Amino acid sequence: MTPAFERLQQHLKQLPGLGFRSSERIALHLLVEKPARLPELVQALEDAARAVRRCARCGNLAEGESCGVCGDDRRDNGVVCVVEHVPDLVAIERSGAFRGRYHVLHGKLSPMHGVRPEDLNLQSLHARIASGEVQELILALPNDVEGEATCHYITEHLPAEPAVRTSRIGFGLPSGGGVLYADAVTLRSALEGRKGYH
Repeated sequence: MTPAFERLQQHLKQLPGLGFRSSERIALHLLVEKPARLPELVQALEDAARAVRRCARCGNLAEGESCGVCGDDRRDNGVVCVVEHVPDLVAIERSGAFRGRYHVLHGKLSPMHGVRPEDLNLQSLHARIASGEVQELILALPNDVEGEATCHYITEHLPAEPAVRTSRIGFGLPSGGGVLYADAVTLRSALEGRKGYH
């Protein structure tokens, strides 16, 4: 293979879920089988890189100041589901079990990996709570040590006023598991069976 092909394969291999064989297959598909698709793919990547940003309110993907979820007037402003990453939000949306708002932290606390509270999207969450619009936080974070630590940190740092209920999903989620890999039925059960969290 050529050096340019190997560079392309190495870049593809760095993407989540792609190993050596998958990245090789994609590179060959684009360069040999469907080369006409390559300019369109490059253009789509460049367009997305320019247009897509974080929603200023919740941290979801957006092409303006706010995302489609935050712009939907039919949603319940008083209930906010806190998730680790955008794919978790997408998984919950796909389940159809939730009609409130979201807040994406873009990570979870992990001293071992150098992730501190200031590295997470917590400041805008505190601002949303301080505005008085939030009555309940649903903590939909992974069922692992870092997820629990993040839930504990969030609840410990909630303002005394206005009072906000906190609940934690977990029913049906395996120990050490996250929202992303749960099926729609499990996510619906987890949301409906949430318990108060202290």
